[in-house]
Amino acid sequence: MPRSSNLRALGGFLKARRAELAPGDVGLPESRRRRRVPGLRREEVALLAAISTTHYTRLEQGRATVSGPVLRTVAQVLRLSEDQCGQLFELAGPQVFDRRYRRPRQKVQPQLQRLVDDLMASPAVVLGRRTDILGWNPLAAALVTDFGQIPSRHRSYARLLFTDPAMRMLYPDWENVARRAVAQLRAEAARAPGDPRMSTLVGELSTRDEDFRTWWSADAVAGRGVGARDLNHPVVGALRLDWDTLTSAADPEQHLIVWTAEPGSPSDDSLRVLASWAAEERPIRG
Repeated sequence: MPRSSNLRALGGFLKARRAELAPGDVGLPESRRRRRVPGLRREEVALLAAISTTHYTRLEQGRATVSGPVLRTVAQVLRLSEDQCGQLFELAGPQVFDRRYRRPRQKVQPQLQRLVDDLMASPAVVLGRRTDILGWNPLAAALVTDFGQIPSRHRSYARLLFTDPAMRMLYPDWENVARRAVAQLRAEAARAPGDPRMSTLVGELSTRDEDFRTWWSADAVAGRGVGARDLNHPVVGALRLDWDTLTSAADPEQHLIVWTAEPGSPSDDSLRVLASWAAEERPIRG
């Protein structure tokens, strides 16, 4: 743990660098209201770094535990040069290693993919970290979008909700769906602070969507892993589907999401029609 004097110096360094940046420098919209102090606000740095405002504030005050992954992410947000990064980690002390936070890239568990493939009458996807879409069946691609046509680095359900206009049409209650996705991202960011891919995703969505910025700053809590959802599909029309979440025992960060319809209901009939349409279109599965 660095000495308290070093922590105070580190906090002063962060504060000075923050004062040198304007919102436009990091892709945030400029406010018409004049700022009382120059530079970015603490909450804006925390937003882009995917950490809590409280934690970042404590960093600047020299009262927080310092970790290499978090400092690296903050350095990226503050657009620090190589020399400035060196100075930052020198202030943090030798106990804090300057290395990127990396977790092995996830691949769908084979047994989960086999299960997904066997669900011929139910749309199913496997979500990983950051709501990454790791696996799916043809009916899920027909219901939502052809995931195979999306570059893997952009294949995040949360990202699709905010960047694909068709998703806003698919979900009549898009706001509730999107808010839940933001809450899930916030919960994961809290569990794994300093994840650069999470920071990249949050930074991109924060600069592209005002709703995302607002909801990310709120203290939202992820809801249940089960429920019902109304959809408005461009091929089969209105659907009322139940959904449930199953977690992989082999990798608890992989979750199988399955949509089903009440047997004999109009939505059940529509799913069968969609399954026939999907078989004819043969969407690509990853």
